[in-house]
Amino acid sequence: MLTTLGRFLRKLRIDHDEILKDMADKLKVTASFLSAVENGKKRMPSEWNSKICDLYSLNSEQRNEFTSAISESEKKIEMNFQGAASSNRKLAISFARSFTEFDDKQIEAIKKIMQGGTSD
Repeated sequence: MLTTLGRFLRKLRIDHDEILKDMADKLKVTASFLSAVENGKKRMPSEWNSKICDLYSLNSEQRNEFTSAISESEKKIEMNFQGAASSNRKLAISFARSFTEFDDKQIEAIKKIMQGGTSD
């Protein structure tokens, strides 16, 4: 499924009479990597932001749309659990499932713990 970022990039290519491979070549990546970014399977490299703005001479409206599409795509975070202990993986998954339910007091206690203190 095409992401908001993917739709923006596809429209940009169409507006410049390019195919996926053309843009991928300009970005010095494979067409399959670019396709994976468009489909939300890979994260867009941060350096693409300025690179695409420059390569395609985006105007301020296009830059705003692009920035918005990037922000939308960054609402997901992938975690690499390779080498992590089972208890760490379980904690991370548990946190991810419930973090939107924490109140301000709980958030402050968690921040304190994360910074090396205690929740007292």
